[in-house]
Amino acid sequence: MDSIYTEGKIREIVAAQRRFFRSGETRPIRWRIQQLKRLKAAVLAHEKEFEDALAEDLGRSRVEAYLCDIGPIIVEINEMLAGLRRWARPECHFSGLLCFPSTVTKVYKMPYGVSLVISPFNFPILLTIGVVAAAMAGGNTVVIKSSSKSAASTAALKKFFAEVFPPEYVTLIDGGHDVADLCLAQRFDKIFYTGSPAVGKHVLAEAAKNLTPVALELGGETGNWCVVRKDADLKDTARKIAFFKLTNAGQICININQIAVAEEVAEPFLAELKQAFVSQIGERAEENPEYPKLITSGAYDKCARLADEYRDRIVFGGVGNPETRRYAPTMIYPVGIDEPIVQHELFCPLLPIVPFKDAEVDALMETVAGREHPLAMYLFTRDMRWANRVMQTQQFGGGCINEVCIHMMVKGVPFNGTGHSGMGAYHGEWGFREFTHPQTVLKGRTRFNLPLREHPYSGKAGETKMKLLRLFER
Repeated sequence: MDSIYTEGKIREIVAAQRRFFRSGETRPIRWRIQQLKRLKAAVLAHEKEFEDALAEDLGRSRVEAYLCDIGPIIVEINEMLAGLRRWARPECHFSGLLCFPSTVTKVYKMPYGVSLVISPFNFPILLTIGVVAAAMAGGNTVVIKSSSKSAASTAALKKFFAEVFPPEYVTLIDGGHDVADLCLAQRFDKIFYTGSPAVGKHVLAEAAKNLTPVALELGGETGNWCVVRKDADLKDTARKIAFFKLTNAGQICININQIAVAEEVAEPFLAELKQAFVSQIGERAEENPEYPKLITSGAYDKCARLADEYRDRIVFGGVGNPETRRYAPTMIYPVGIDEPIVQHELFCPLLPIVPFKDAEVDALMETVAGREHPLAMYLFTRDMRWANRVMQTQQFGGGCINEVCIHMMVKGVPFNGTGHSGMGAYHGEWGFREFTHPQTVLKGRTRFNLPLREHPYSGKAGETKMKLLRLFER
């Protein structure tokens, strides 16, 4: 079916939001808090609709839908409600002796204006409403372009926003890549995109035409590494990795793309990981209704084809059901560190495992560092000195030592990427900062102004000014 959205229609939507923003209605902090409360109440009221949509799109169980999409939204909005007044308060600075008699400078946290949020299919509720909440907290209006792949969730979200907010404040546009390009052709004041590095480059290029500031949350072009040292607690490590790889069938931007395991403990680790998968999802994951499915038949076929290429090295899994689009968690071992499967993001239940000599772990990390920056890094070891050094010298978005994924659930810290895994940050105050511009204003005075900055700069007057400048500019 042809999209109802044309270039003219989208231009009208953006123009209406710009008029609403310029009216000043979104700027008062009290008003923003009211809208966030309204958003939270609406999420709770529509919880069942969102759960049903996630089940249809991704095969999510009710518990996983709440754990990964709905619950985190409530936590995020609560953090904004508790902190927004403090975050938005203008900063007051002493202007310095050089600026005397103008002693007071303030930094105002100004909303950008009309923002565009482009959200993905893998967490369609969380990564839409969570970002929209940050934009609202910043005092912006929001146009949303949600994913056409998660059709049920997009339909639920479109109905949701239409019921809760007027379109001149928040509105959702559905459709495919052609509609996304129509949106990107408009002049927005801020763009926030979550998705793949390839599309992220396109978004950045289009935004550059209008010099629009952009935040990109990307998956990482060469994937997220998990390193298991020989001194790791193998049972605990396997349990956590299995949970994470089962979640959303691996369709998570911060998920483990590949594991590097010390060859000294490779065999017992493989045994523990197999047992952890069976313990959590059963012998036949592809037949378990609690196990999520891949988003499209195309995604399923791509996963199955790649598994077939490594069929002789599959040590667990390797089976699926194309009718339900469920593909079992699949361990592939051994895999060389330079093989193609560990040099691109998989976004599926395949799990290539690379053996290395524990004594050569620093060489392994040098190889990882030489590739594009991942969105996440996970280390399992008892050697905290080594782990802390790695975490402070490698470049990646965020990560964990002896844990997986839950760094993104901590209040007050940013979620972000770097390089090919993104730019910008959000969650809590960091999201507020991402959607506001710090605007510096010095308050001048009309009396007691010194002629220090004025001509003449030569002769005795110049010498005196130089002495004072050396005194003040230290």
